[in-house]
Amino acid sequence: MSTFIQLPDYDSTIHRDILDSLLRGEANDGSRIIEDCEMQAIAEMKSYLNKAYDVEKIFTAQGTARHPLVLMYAKDIAVYHLSCIHNPYKMSQVRKDRYERAVDWLKGVAAGLLTIDGAPRLPEEEAADKSPWQIENNEFRTTHF
Repeated sequence: MSTFIQLPDYDSTIHRDILDSLLRGEANDGSRIIEDCEMQAIAEMKSYLNKAYDVEKIFTAQGTARHPLVLMYAKDIAVYHLSCIHNPYKMSQVRKDRYERAVDWLKGVAAGLLTIDGAPRLPEEEAADKSPWQIENNEFRTTHF
């Protein structure tokens, strides 16, 4: 399993019996499925957050060192992916809404409209390299008459 999201963390997002039914009750296959969905959720989040934040530090944190808001949205995205595997046509509207809310939040962070208070940021020069605005000027040239 991912070290960022642990199985007991899902208790605040989804009932255990519903999670077990999404995992089809199979111990070995179920753990692989949930691990795949967690890795997909983390990869999706990294693609939005990597411009300004140190995603390696964020997603390798464990226990109470994890940022609670990032963890909440990671669980929502992972459970959405699990629900899509189970039966995407009868998915709960709550799951869809929470996924859309997570993606909207990620888009806001990526655009710089929102910040993640307390999350480790990239060093200034590394963040400048990932900026969409790269402004440089040509060498000064003298005019000859």
